[in-house]
Amino acid sequence: MRALLVVNPKATSTNHRTRDVLMRALGAAMDLTVEETGYRGHAAMIAETAHAKGFDAVAVLGGDGTINEAANGLLRGQPSAPASERPTLIVIPGGSANVFARALGLPNNPVEATGAALEALRDGRRRTIGLGEAVWDHDVSHGDAGAVPPTGPHGSRYFTFCAGLGYDAEVVRAVEGLRSAGCKATPALYVKTAINHYFLTDRRRPAMVLERPRQAPQSRIFIAIVSNTAPWTFAGSLPINPTPWAGFETGLDLLALRKMRLSTVVSLVRQIIGERSGLPTGRHLVQAHDEEEFTLSASRPIAFQLDGDYLGERERVLFRSIPDALQVLV
Repeated sequence: MRALLVVNPKATSTNHRTRDVLMRALGAAMDLTVEETGYRGHAAMIAETAHAKGFDAVAVLGGDGTINEAANGLLRGQPSAPASERPTLIVIPGGSANVFARALGLPNNPVEATGAALEALRDGRRRTIGLGEAVWDHDVSHGDAGAVPPTGPHGSRYFTFCAGLGYDAEVVRAVEGLRSAGCKATPALYVKTAINHYFLTDRRRPAMVLERPRQAPQSRIFIAIVSNTAPWTFAGSLPINPTPWAGFETGLDLLALRKMRLSTVVSLVRQIIGERSGLPTGRHLVQAHDEEEFTLSASRPIAFQLDGDYLGERERVLFRSIPDALQVLV
C-alpha cells in the first residue's frame, strides 16, 4: 500500500520524538511518503492530490482540524467518486480533544492508535462513513481573516462530527483567541470559557429559524448544534451527548435551544454529560434525527463553527448529509 502521511507539527499531544516513532512504525508496514502542514488549509491541499499521485491511503497525524481538512481534500479531489475509489483515511489522533478518532472507537493515544491502524491494515478492516456538509453564500459571509477559505463554489465545507451556530461557536471563537495568545487547549479551558462567555452572549434576542422540507419553520432559536455522530465532544474522558442517536450511518441530528435562561442551560448540561441512550428532554428544546437536509437562517450574523474550527459569522447555512463519503481504516 502506498500511503501519504500528513503531519501537523504543531499537534497538541505529540512531540518530535513521538512523531519519529510513529513514522517509522507506519513506514515499516507501507510505502510511506510524509508531508508536514505549514499553514491553515494546507492539509486539504495535500490530500486533494493524493489520488492523482497514486496513493491508496491518506494518514493524518493531527487534531480534529487537520483531519477535517484532509477529509475535505479527499472529497474535493474526487467529488463524484464513491468512497471505495477514494484513498482510505487513516486517523492518528494528535490534538487535544480528538473527537472524530474517539467516535470511531480509536484509542486517544497516538502510539496506541497507530498500533490499532496497523492491526486494521493487516486484517483489512475498513468502515464506510457519512459526512455532513455546510453550505453558505459568500454575500452573507462575515468570516474573519483567520477563517479557512471556502472549499466549494458557494462557500461549503464537509464536517466529520459536528457544526454549530450561536453560543457554542462563540465559545470556540473565544478559545481560539486564547490559544493564539499562548494558552493550551485543555478541557478546563473550554469549561471556564463556556461559563464566562455565558454571561457575555446575547440571551434575550433569539435570532435563528430552523427550516426543514415539508415542515413548518421553527423560530426563536439561540443555539443550534448539528451532529454527524455521537458524542458531540468530550470533557476529558467524559463524553458530551446532546444528540445520542446520531451516527456515521444515518443523516444529521440537531439540538437547538429556544431559551438561554441559566436554569434551562443547567438542566440540559446535566442531561448530556456521560454515556446516554435517551434524548434530552425539556420544553425549550428543538430536536431532529436522521435528517437529509435542513437550513438555519438568522436575522443577524451568528458565530459559526465546524469540527471545532471557528469559521466566522453567517446569516444562512444549509446542512446536508453526505452518506457513504469516506472509507476509514479502523
